[in-house]
Amino acid sequence: MATESDRRGFIKTAAASAAFTIVPRHVLGGTGYVPPSDKITLAHIGMGTQSFSELGGLLARPEIQIVAVCDPNRNTNDYVEWSKGSIRNTIRRILGNPDWQANQTGCPGGRDIGKEVIDTYYAKQRGTDKFRAVNTYADFRELLEKEKDVDAVKIMTPDHVHAAAAIAAMKKGKGVLMHKPLSNRMYEERLVIETARRTKVPTHFLPYGAGEGNRQIAAAIKQGAIGTLREIHNWSNRPVWPQYTEIPPSGTPIPPGFDWELWLGPSLDRPYHPHYTHAVFRGWYEFGGGSMADMGIYSLWPVFTELNLGAPLSADAWATHTNTIEEQVSKQVKNDFAYPTACTIHFKFAARGDMPPLDLFWYDGGMKPRLPEELETANIDWPIEGILFVGDEGKIFAGFNGQNPRVAAKGKIEPLFPQPTADEAGRRARQDDRSAVWLPAFRGGEPSPGSFLNAGGISDAVTLGTVSLRAGRKVILDSENMRITNVPEANKYLVREYRKGWEL
Repeated sequence: MATESDRRGFIKTAAASAAFTIVPRHVLGGTGYVPPSDKITLAHIGMGTQSFSELGGLLARPEIQIVAVCDPNRNTNDYVEWSKGSIRNTIRRILGNPDWQANQTGCPGGRDIGKEVIDTYYAKQRGTDKFRAVNTYADFRELLEKEKDVDAVKIMTPDHVHAAAAIAAMKKGKGVLMHKPLSNRMYEERLVIETARRTKVPTHFLPYGAGEGNRQIAAAIKQGAIGTLREIHNWSNRPVWPQYTEIPPSGTPIPPGFDWELWLGPSLDRPYHPHYTHAVFRGWYEFGGGSMADMGIYSLWPVFTELNLGAPLSADAWATHTNTIEEQVSKQVKNDFAYPTACTIHFKFAARGDMPPLDLFWYDGGMKPRLPEELETANIDWPIEGILFVGDEGKIFAGFNGQNPRVAAKGKIEPLFPQPTADEAGRRARQDDRSAVWLPAFRGGEPSPGSFLNAGGISDAVTLGTVSLRAGRKVILDSENMRITNVPEANKYLVREYRKGWEL
């Protein structure tokens, strides 16, 4: 009987030997047929709102077989979505069943829902294919221990669990797909990257490719489009979730079927409250990475890569605050538990090769940069999310992830690039099939361009920005030693205080 290592070895060599196959396997099995030995077996860790939004693309790929799902939540309708009924309607489209959960309200989620959707889809779409029913787990550690034949995992948990799950999977020899961020602590995101480097398993950071427009702008700047680049300004309308200003009270019952301790994972014990969970987790320093982790990685990672930006030299943040009245005296609330409603963070980067030092500014919560004079004079309508590049000989501004870039130079405002042709527009639309980027690497090919190894600079910027917010002042980073040099007490924000048994 072939061992699991034999099977994986076959997958890695299949692509190289395909040219010498006399009768293609898909011919023997029908159009689109992929032999079981060639499939990537995938475990899905986290079955919440974003997971179901992306699930259809995975299910439609014949090269992928989801064999297990994991979530500490069994089955509820209390998740958070961005438009009424969107997740239920997404599941209905996946299943081709407009009446699915016709009598239910709310937003569905949990491991049992994940199993139902995946099993139903496979039974309907792969009726001639042999597949086993999906296994369910509350604890990803148990999944990794029992699912010996899993090739890869997709991690869609809250941010504070990302590193723990990814590192555990890589140590088991599994490839890892993961949503942003790598972690919400610098120590952890660096450990994720180091573990990927040491284990040499395939990895893919799912934000890759979303900011392709910004990469193209950065490439044009390297060719001299606006002279020497001096500043980058990037802004987002996030947060689009409630940003709480008080610690929730204790006493709220834990919902049936929800393992609160497993949801906490590496975090210290605290009483359950729904204000921590589902899509609102991102606003808490303990559980999330804030607005920059949510959107800045999409927009700025390709810029970091194209401009060869490493870890920032420093970060200086200023933010909104709230006040309360105590004994008839108004006092500012000391908040070291949640991100602010809005903030600006100023990063400084060192010179690289023939590129001089660079200043990068992040804005969220409705904050935007000051309009350059030529843009203000032209009555430019700023988008709610966008980016501005400032050079010695002009400025380039664009919408979300580089949409519709325009250059202001020599008294004119013009498109940076010619309008795309119909063929180019179609090609860009096909980029939405992101699995085409990472699948070759997970089947034994060259590393994905979205490898964790390429995400160090942007990950350091996101986590350092949070350190500055929490410290309430500028912080200077000794990147080599991962140490804040000017505010020693801020070093505690680079690491996590772990619950016993979850240490990394």
